[in-house]
Amino acid sequence: MEKITKTTEQLEGTPVSITRHNPGYWQVTFDAPPLNLFSPELLTGLEEVVRLMQSSPELRVIVFDSAVQDFFIAHFDVVRGGEIISRKTSSGILPVFDVALALYESPVISIAAIRGRTRGVGIEFAAACDIRFASDKAIFGQFEVAVGTIPGGGSMEFLPLLVGRARALEIIIGGEDLDAGIAERYGLINRMVADDKLDEFVHHFALRISQFDQVVTGQAKTLVNQRAPGPLEEHMNESRAAYLHTAGRPERKPTIEKLRAWGFQQEGDFEYNIGEYLNRIGENDSRA
Repeated sequence: MEKITKTTEQLEGTPVSITRHNPGYWQVTFDAPPLNLFSPELLTGLEEVVRLMQSSPELRVIVFDSAVQDFFIAHFDVVRGGEIISRKTSSGILPVFDVALALYESPVISIAAIRGRTRGVGIEFAAACDIRFASDKAIFGQFEVAVGTIPGGGSMEFLPLLVGRARALEIIIGGEDLDAGIAERYGLINRMVADDKLDEFVHHFALRISQFDQVVTGQAKTLVNQRAPGPLEEHMNESRAAYLHTAGRPERKPTIEKLRAWGFQQEGDFEYNIGEYLNRIGENDSRA
């Protein structure tokens, strides 16, 4: 039998690399320290991954993970958010949604291997993947409502499908950080795995799938999708419009100033413990 050589390719101009373990199994790694913000460059990398995925008929499974120990994807890069929101797509919908729908509709099985913190669009990206495994040290948070906006990247569409209406409301409107144990109980993730076992567990799971007949794995995913329908584009556009409207409200300015004073998008205590800080979001004093 011919020996398959593992190769790694850094996607030019992006913090995204692809490791091809074999023709049927790719590992896509985010590496944008210190926070792994969802930046225009990370989006460009994901768009290229989608393009390559769609032109690789032997591919059966993709694992998405992070090289930044404490963050899978911290959240949307609000400083450069306009560069993302204004980007044109062939479908006409928000580029984040374009990637999400491509993953959902592809016969390839997408797996998020989550270590560290993933909040905001980080949850939305993970929820768009077919399967989610997380370290027992992972932290999840959907904090947009708490800081004056509506989640506009997929949580309104995907979270009710994963966790049900009541828990989706708790996660989205409550805005609390959730540990991996709660995330597993709620169905936000498939399984919680000991931190030192996560990489090995996910690798063997993906390697197993990569050896199956891609026609059969693809058809199985298609049939499951038909029986558990995913989000509608019209709903995605409604969420996008709600995000843009709420993000632009003048009443939100004091909240943004408070987040900046606390250290938003900077390496430090705030980004590690957003849920705790949001308990004080309504206070007049903006000091940390």
